[in-house]
Amino acid sequence: MPIIYNRHFPFGTFYAINICGLIFCRSDKGKMSRTDKNHEDIHTMQQKEMLFAGFYLWYVMEWAVRFLMLRNALKAYHNVSFEREAYGNQSNLLYGKTRRHYAWIKHLKNAAKTKNCKAQ
Repeated sequence: MPIIYNRHFPFGTFYAINICGLIFCRSDKGKMSRTDKNHEDIHTMQQKEMLFAGFYLWYVMEWAVRFLMLRNALKAYHNVSFEREAYGNQSNLLYGKTRRHYAWIKHLKNAAKTKNCKAQ
C-alpha cells in the first residue's frame, strides 16, 4: 500500500489518512510505525469489502450519529465501528491474516450498547 509523506495533509491532529488504499502521512510526525501502518491496512481491508464508496458513506453517517449521541467530535471519531476495529487490533500485526470479513460489525454493536463511550 503506497504511503505519501507530506507536511500538510491530513489536517489538524491527525497523523495519517487512508483514501482508497492510498495513505497520506504527515512527515513532520516522522515515518509510520508498523502499528500505524497496520491500523491503515485494516482500513484498507474495510474499504475493499465495502467497495470503497460504501465505506465512506457508512463512515460519515455513523460518525454523525455518534456525534449526536456523544456531542463530541473526537469521541464520535473513536466510536466509529471502523476505528474501533482498527484501534483494537493495530498492535496485532497478524490480524490481517486472521480477520473475518465485516469484522467491524461486531464493533458497531458494542459501540451502540453504551452511550458514554470513552475515546481511545
